[in-house]
Amino acid sequence: MASDTPDGPPAGAAAARPRRHPLRSALAVVLILAAALLTAPAVVAAWAASEIDDTDRYLATVAPLARNPAVQAAVTDRVTTAVVDRLPADLLPGATGDNPLGDLLQQFAPALGAGLAGLVHGLVRDIVTSDAFPAIWTAVNRDAHAALDDALAGRDGAVTITDDTVTLDLAPVVEQVRAGLVADGVAAAAAIPDVDATYTLVRSDRVGATRDVLRRLAEYGFRVPVCAVACALAGVLCAVRRRRALTAAALAMAAAAAALGTALVLLRGRYLDRLPADVDRAAAAAVYDALVRHLHGAVRTVVVLGVIVALGAWLGGPGRAPRQVRGRCRAGLGRVRTAVGATGARPGPVGRFVHRRKPWLSAAAVAAAAVVLVLRPYPTALVVLGLAAALLVVLAVLELLDTGGPGAAGPTAGKEAR
Repeated sequence: MASDTPDGPPAGAAAARPRRHPLRSALAVVLILAAALLTAPAVVAAWAASEIDDTDRYLATVAPLARNPAVQAAVTDRVTTAVVDRLPADLLPGATGDNPLGDLLQQFAPALGAGLAGLVHGLVRDIVTSDAFPAIWTAVNRDAHAALDDALAGRDGAVTITDDTVTLDLAPVVEQVRAGLVADGVAAAAAIPDVDATYTLVRSDRVGATRDVLRRLAEYGFRVPVCAVACALAGVLCAVRRRRALTAAALAMAAAAAALGTALVLLRGRYLDRLPADVDRAAAAAVYDALVRHLHGAVRTVVVLGVIVALGAWLGGPGRAPRQVRGRCRAGLGRVRTAVGATGARPGPVGRFVHRRKPWLSAAAVAAAAVVLVLRPYPTALVVLGLAAALLVVLAVLELLDTGGPGAAGPTAGKEAR
């Protein structure tokens, strides 16, 4: 077919194949493997740095927990126990002393204590399930984030990290409960001292080791992703067949990110199975899912980006299948161009300019998409897909405006760069 001629291999293509360079090829393989091996640490390092350095991002991570029923129930039970344990011993008038009323109250002390505990529990539950609790939860976690560096370093603060637990200080919730008890007529509740009520965010025998790893990764921050990308680019530049190397690097890094996502899922099940019996599994699962939510998002972003880059490199290649795909796309765009031309619309000088500068304009469009992706904070998989779709639209528009191109002027055309 004449339409396939521009994309077909030139005469003597076999003789024009690049010569073998074993050292360059070996170096390219090593660099691409290094990029793949660095992908998982790079994703975790970027996530750790963002959670530590960006308070708003950390708050967005833990904010859904304020509305989670399992977490609300666990916080309610923990605060209730802490408050009831520290109620004044002489809270019931006449409960002690040598008088008939005191003896009577002592007989009913268990029932009265249970009733008082129920009162405290109901008050705490009302606070935790109210619309005001998310603001309290945000304030607690904002203070916690301010102390996160201290916690990672092993110093005390609003967040405490020991060898097996990560705890969050719930003192503001206790203050709300104390004020509520006083307002409900339990004046003696004003004597409740500052209660050390903590909520366990994470409990595992690997917390200490994980803390050390996260601290080191957070110190390197976004330098690890830059190093991974640099290794991939260096591998592609060293390769003899750069298009194939780009495809391999993109797929290798996408596979490494997918392996990290799989490991996070497997780790979730193992973590929940090893929890002590006194820990609410539903609440622990909610906390785990919240803490790794952005990490899963980063994994999806890398996977989608890798697949799109590999697909783009493949579609631009000289193989028969990509040439057929390109030919069909050009044929479709040619029909659109013909239909538009039938209405009398002509690109004129713009079309001739696009024809002369189309490779540079296409490269500029790709570079612009890359710049937007790099400069956008925390791009998601949807952002990557949106940028890819926008890039395809721009390239299609350039093809439509190219009135002197192969799809408009006939079968004679320039050769594609490989």
